[in-house]
Amino acid sequence: MIKAVNSALDNMMARDEKVVIFGEDVGYFGGVFRCTEGLQEKYGAQRCFDSPINESGIIGAAIGMAAYGMRPCVEIQFADYMYPGYDQLTQEAARIRYRSDHDFTAPMTVRMPTGGGIFGGQTHSQSPEALFAHVSGLKTVIPSNPYDAKGLLIASIEDNDPVIFLEPKRLYNGPFDGHHDRPITPWSKHELGDVPEDYYSIPLGKAAIRREGADVTVLAYGTMVYVAETAAEETGIDAEVIDLRTILPYDLETIQTSVEKTGRCVIVHEATKTCGFGSELMSLVQENCFYHLEAPIIRVTGYDTPYPHAHEWEYFPGPARVGEALKKVMEAA
Repeated sequence: MIKAVNSALDNMMARDEKVVIFGEDVGYFGGVFRCTEGLQEKYGAQRCFDSPINESGIIGAAIGMAAYGMRPCVEIQFADYMYPGYDQLTQEAARIRYRSDHDFTAPMTVRMPTGGGIFGGQTHSQSPEALFAHVSGLKTVIPSNPYDAKGLLIASIEDNDPVIFLEPKRLYNGPFDGHHDRPITPWSKHELGDVPEDYYSIPLGKAAIRREGADVTVLAYGTMVYVAETAAEETGIDAEVIDLRTILPYDLETIQTSVEKTGRCVIVHEATKTCGFGSELMSLVQENCFYHLEAPIIRVTGYDTPYPHAHEWEYFPGPARVGEALKKVMEAA
């Protein structure tokens, strides 16, 4: 996925000289995860450069550049660090089209590694996607694989409004099924790890069905897509796993069609439970599929605590917890 992100940035910088990249250590160093490696050398220090350690400055500068016609793609080193820049995102970037009556827009993309499963503790493992989805004017993208990461990132950079692009860091080097004690499977052995070098885009707001099934619909995104697939296989339940890919805009048509078919729904995400994006998904399913539901909707999420270091795998929604939810929803009358 690291190479896919790098390829997307490379493609867009080659196609459009208005695309610039900046953030902490993204230039000479190539980013803490090496997603921008080689781009400064190829395109120069005016188009790929290091910023001060100042998230509000990164976002503020990007807004100004975007308003004047550039297409900045900036990196916040970890999603946990975005809070100093949240004011700029919500009060300026998300509102600029509305408050200027379309005179100005902010065609900018903010990349952030997100999620846990890497022993990062409370300040390197957060999943703040619901905070962005709450804000009118922002779009929020969370890819689950290299192929999608490249296509969705290209679409995000080309979008004429601000896009939050969250990269599950546990997926950078391979799909993760939630079993931390097993060897890592590299993307080279997964069909979605085969990424074309050339330009292509994937439209925002379109989900993908990763596993077809008839018993229960599982709504997931990012790392939880593979956890859900593993739980279905281990329980033997014929679950249909939907990868949302973008949580705003969301693909209500795909969600509704699946739930109406299965009559049951389990929602899985890594973020804390209260006011997590799963709450919105529950409301959508309830409002649009009520007469098709044969059991209450169940959420499997992180707990309402800071992300623990010592008890990482008790917090992380693994296949055992998701499997329990699948069994419970199937047992309901």
